[in-house]
Amino acid sequence: MTKKLILLLVLFCTTNIHAQTSDSNLSSIDDLMGWLKTHVKNTNDSIKLGYYSRKAVQLSKKLNNQNALAKSYSYLAIYHKEYSKLDSSLYFLNKAKDIYINQNKELNLADTYMDIKALYTVKADYNQAKEFVYKALEIYEKANNQKGIAQCYAHIGDLLYYENNYNEAIRYCDKAILILKEINAKEDLALAYRFKANSQLFTGFDMEKALESINTSIDIYKELRETGIPMMASINWRGNIYKYMERYEEAITDYQSNFDNSKLMRLDRYLIPSLGNIGHVYVMQGKYEKALPYNLKAVNLIKKTGRTRNLWENYMHVSEIYESLGDNKNALYYHQLYSSELESYKDNIILSLENESQAKYEIGQKNATIMFQDEKISQQKRTKILYSILTALLATILFGVFYNYRKNQNRNQQLETLNGELDTKNNQNELLLREIHHRVKNNLELVKSLIALQSAELEDSVTKDAMIASQNRVQSMGIIHQKLYQGENLGSIDMKDYFINLGDGILDTFDADDKVKIECAMEQLDLDVDTAVPIGLIVNELITNALKYAFPEDSKGKIEISLTQSNPEILTLKVVDNGIGKTVGTAPKGTGFGSQLIKLLTQQLNGNMEETHENGTSVLFQFKIKSAA
Repeated sequence: MTKKLILLLVLFCTTNIHAQTSDSNLSSIDDLMGWLKTHVKNTNDSIKLGYYSRKAVQLSKKLNNQNALAKSYSYLAIYHKEYSKLDSSLYFLNKAKDIYINQNKELNLADTYMDIKALYTVKADYNQAKEFVYKALEIYEKANNQKGIAQCYAHIGDLLYYENNYNEAIRYCDKAILILKEINAKEDLALAYRFKANSQLFTGFDMEKALESINTSIDIYKELRETGIPMMASINWRGNIYKYMERYEEAITDYQSNFDNSKLMRLDRYLIPSLGNIGHVYVMQGKYEKALPYNLKAVNLIKKTGRTRNLWENYMHVSEIYESLGDNKNALYYHQLYSSELESYKDNIILSLENESQAKYEIGQKNATIMFQDEKISQQKRTKILYSILTALLATILFGVFYNYRKNQNRNQQLETLNGELDTKNNQNELLLREIHHRVKNNLELVKSLIALQSAELEDSVTKDAMIASQNRVQSMGIIHQKLYQGENLGSIDMKDYFINLGDGILDTFDADDKVKIECAMEQLDLDVDTAVPIGLIVNELITNALKYAFPEDSKGKIEISLTQSNPEILTLKVVDNGIGKTVGTAPKGTGFGSQLIKLLTQQLNGNMEETHENGTSVLFQFKIKSAA
């Protein structure tokens, strides 16, 4: 027994030493690509995935290897999709897409379109998702790429499921399955069976067929020894089928298995379906008090991660739970949230049905329109019931039941009309505001390009440096407007994500990716645009100064940025580098414009600045502001 224990310890240590040595030798672009390809699905390597993806981006830029750069952007997009921000994932996928367009690499472009489709599906933007899947299909058909065509058919089936066009969805999945069986593409085949089972569950026919399809998907994943997210998705859907077959214990077993696996893999966002579905099972069993915490946790996780695809369903379940528990106030509140979110969901579906790319495949919108009209009638009935309960309670307290009921009913109808008009105007204003931010960002990109063209013709180094500094200032403002129109919240910006993108852009301008490392030692912090713009300009000037003066003769170093909010009205910004610092009595370098700009922006934010020079340069600001709403 002792000998076996010693042998296991030796093997464990040897494996760890080999892994550390292997990781430390990732110095070439081929080594990095090999590591990323084999570890991209391993959740235990999430931190390394982000680090090595960025390292691959930097090395690809240095080698001017566009093919490797596009792949590196794709891996970085996967990292942000699974472990960070969805809009950052979209940002890097678009960079990869642009490279493939410039290189005329059609099949790589089609693959990237499919990745973008998957991202928009998670964001519940089905109109955009459908646009990209049909773009990919057009390329695959032109190249007669059977695997790609089959993948597109399966994903069209997935999107048709969200339109409630179940029979058409099954038809597309069957077309995909036929091709995938012929070419023996088992992983894609398992996914196609899952998409088919999704729609089979709601066709109104034999649910045993849906169970048969999902078990086929699970069996294929078992054969492939897949235990991660794809297998979990199929197990979750089998739980849904069990749920509607009223095999509740088997359903909860599947949901709980996924919940435990998500915890083990440290993937909190994949707790959402398990929590929501366990809550729904308890609702179906009439166990409302037991269901409530599950659905409330699911709602909080959905809002935190931005994966809004199933938000309306969980609002609906929470409203039903509160109504059954006699809490009519909360029931009405969550019913209103459900109604609003459902309307947004329907708008996305209607936009998807109107998508021109779909027209050539004859996927109509008549059935969906009829279904939504019926659903609206049902929703209006439910709303009237809730209002009637509240009105009756008020009427009993205030006396004069019939008179007050009629009066309040008329007032509520007027409010419903007014709220509908306000919602329409709000949606129009939000669309216009996104378009304004988009156009401002595009105009700033044009200004930046014009400055770049002008500076390319200059020979005087001082003037050229000033022009480059102006480029970076324009870029720092452009990134803010890009974040606003791509983000979920039009009123605020995640400053950590902004600083990362700003730092990458400045390092790229100075070609300092392999020389200086920029770190953001801070938590997520959202600020309004009026505060974010001057702070972004200040950080831009400090990073620029550090790159120009703190690291001479190609010396390497690090710049650390932190932004914290100790209370609602105080922001603390700190930018530190480990460069050569500043010698006392030495005349300042440059024109001094950057320093003047920093002072003006600090005054604008009612702040103060403190600069020290010990083992580099440290600049500390404290601003008196109001936090973003």
